[in-house]
Amino acid sequence: MAGRDVAGGEDDLTLLGVWASPFVIRARAALNLKGLPYRYVEDDLNSKSELLLASNPVHKKLPVLLHDGRPVCESLVILEYLDEAFPAHAPRLLPDDPYDRAVARFWASYVDDKLLSTWIPVYNGRTREDRVEAAGQVVAVLERFEQAFEECSKGKAAFFGGDGVGLVDVVLGGFLGWLRASEAMCGARTIDPAKTPLLAAWADRFGALDGVREVIPGVQRLLEYNKMRRALRGLP
Repeated sequence: MAGRDVAGGEDDLTLLGVWASPFVIRARAALNLKGLPYRYVEDDLNSKSELLLASNPVHKKLPVLLHDGRPVCESLVILEYLDEAFPAHAPRLLPDDPYDRAVARFWASYVDDKLLSTWIPVYNGRTREDRVEAAGQVVAVLERFEQAFEECSKGKAAFFGGDGVGLVDVVLGGFLGWLRASEAMCGARTIDPAKTPLLAAWADRFGALDGVREVIPGVQRLLEYNKMRRALRGLP
């Protein structure tokens, strides 16, 4: 899926990204779920484009959303921006209630603060043993999300956002492809129905949504990408 083309006009949206990035995937999923037409422009982490460097001169990272030529950087900022800039486009990712919004922001931040830091060694650990140990830590973090799901969904057992998709669904959902690929990368299953049944059911439900399944890469493609990135780093 190259993006949902827009011919230009009052709301001209372009997303700069890399297909394998969980942060880019979450931005693409949000745009798709909201039904917002946009151009998707694939960048190159090894040779970053002038447009990227000019649009995000501080961090020089992806994704970057260009709205009528104006850049919005950082995936969590982009998700909240889409809610605020396009209030008529459902689903609204953040709830109306201030406390519920605070809870959603907490768990969205927990994805980047805790899940990301434990998952990176699965991706680039030097030995299989390192990767297996890291996968165990990922499972421990996901067990926290099993508890968070009950709290955020208020027992409705559909999404973290309740009956509809919310911020935590999109943020955590950006990692689904890589979490599924973890078993092939190190032999350890991270989303395990035996340990986190609610989360496993949620993963299947969220990953099957129109607008989401098109942007979550397949396991084999991610494995090949991981192999290429490890070779560039000199990892076995």
